[in-house]
Amino acid sequence: MASSSMQLKRRKIVSPEEWVAARKEFLAKEKEFTRVRDELSRQRRELPWEKVEKQYAFETPRGKEMLADLFGKRSQLIVYHFMLGPGWSEGCKGCSFMADQFDGMAIHLAHRDVALVVVSQAHLAEIEAFKKRMGWRFPWVSSFGSDFNSDYHVSFAKTETEVNYNYGMTKFASEELPGASVFYKDETGVFHTYSTYARGLDILVGTYNFLDIAPMGRDEGGLPHNMAWLRHHDKYSDI
Repeated sequence: MASSSMQLKRRKIVSPEEWVAARKEFLAKEKEFTRVRDELSRQRRELPWEKVEKQYAFETPRGKEMLADLFGKRSQLIVYHFMLGPGWSEGCKGCSFMADQFDGMAIHLAHRDVALVVVSQAHLAEIEAFKKRMGWRFPWVSSFGSDFNSDYHVSFAKTETEVNYNYGMTKFASEELPGASVFYKDETGVFHTYSTYARGLDILVGTYNFLDIAPMGRDEGGLPHNMAWLRHHDKYSDI
């Protein structure tokens, strides 16, 4: 079981009346944050789109499919760029942390006209093997041999020491990085409407949002890096 890297400091103990007063004061801040977030979401929906002119092909369990095919019957498509490169023995722990919630949300997204598809550069057989191991059911396809991952700035050459990630040049030691890209399709074509990377993905991680309301929060401050505690869900041995 996970243990805190530091003792939780006991907060001031107060009467029920004082507790409610403090909670209501903080609630005002939470409501303001919600209003700001709603406004950002509205502005996000008003961002300009770009038409996808390149023809991207993917290997799927059904055979070769193009980007437009990944929408299925939906007009909106969210692609999660999962860090699993060719020859990797397993997928990224952080991406797996995110993906653990995908199966439960897929049916709800579909009923809002949204398809969710995971894309990696690994070969389809490698994807299928890891997917089976993790017990996932969501659609996961291979972009191996196409420019899709590089064009959406999540895969890089091993020789690159500085890469264009999260809308700026930065130094990374990995040839694969996470992201999410969003597309819309109508009779005139496919359009790229949004992509987000790095901490922009944070709000999509349901477990983190639950941890954020727990007394110790994410409790990552004393770790070598934020996700040092994280394991693939089949590798926890102490629960």
